[in-house]
Amino acid sequence: MMTAMFGAVESGVIYAIMALGVYVSFRVLDFPDLTVDGSFVTGGAVASIMITAGYDPFISTIAALFAGFLAGCMTGILHTKGGINPLLSGILMMIALYSINLRIMGKPNVPLLAEETVMTKIESWFTSAWSVLLFMLVLTLIIKLIIDLFLKTEIGLSLRAVGDNEGMVRSFSANTGWMKVLGLGLSNALVAFSGALIAQYNGFSDVGMGIGMIVIGLASVIIGEAVIGDSKIARATLAVVVGAILYRIIVTLALRIEFLDTGDMKLITAIIVIIALIMPKVLDKQKEAARKKKRLAQLNADGGGPVA
Repeated sequence: MMTAMFGAVESGVIYAIMALGVYVSFRVLDFPDLTVDGSFVTGGAVASIMITAGYDPFISTIAALFAGFLAGCMTGILHTKGGINPLLSGILMMIALYSINLRIMGKPNVPLLAEETVMTKIESWFTSAWSVLLFMLVLTLIIKLIIDLFLKTEIGLSLRAVGDNEGMVRSFSANTGWMKVLGLGLSNALVAFSGALIAQYNGFSDVGMGIGMIVIGLASVIIGEAVIGDSKIARATLAVVVGAILYRIIVTLALRIEFLDTGDMKLITAIIVIIALIMPKVLDKQKEAARKKKRLAQLNADGGGPVA
């Protein structure tokens, strides 16, 4: 049980990088980007094929990040320059990336168990069983801090403004199109970076490893916001990281139930997202009802009574 929980936290920290990418597109840009399912695999494909070709795993992982950036930019260009619906542009790029990823890998699955990866390098540097977890946690927190700082810069504030009120930003003669392209590029760069790390963590890259990634990313964002909140950027990004870890823990615990197996993971994910979406609304209604009841009790206590 403890081994399973440790693995859940370890993988959750890596998936948190992907969730941060989803946060940038869905929350900051308010763009329903489905490219994530494809760019996640692109990261794994680029990293795995470069590692098997003899390249340094760290260089291969950074190359995967740039590949994801290009994929995100293409989605942005399809939407802004091609005038294609945001949802459809993401779907089109996701479909295109399936074939592109197969071309990159040359086959549906690339094993990495016999190769030197980022994970094996970390384990060779530090002998502790916690080495991968601690390294990935530090890396994820650094990325979180970079995002926090970036979103406070002039460009970052412009991205946030485009997501909040694109019409207002356009009225100031700002180029909202290129802001979207940049934002989607950064989002998918993080997703591909996470995909590259997950491929090395699992010991293989598979063409189907990205299926449902957008739902997992959204689940992480929603769970984190429900638990921690999103009043400030720093708090919101922390919520995403915590949400990703909690999501993996919830899935691991759910799979311990006797009548559930690994084939039910997508169903479990859907149920988690539904609960995470409904629960905050239910709690808000209960709080509002409690506030109304309290105000009514105060009015009665003051002797005014209810107004006829």
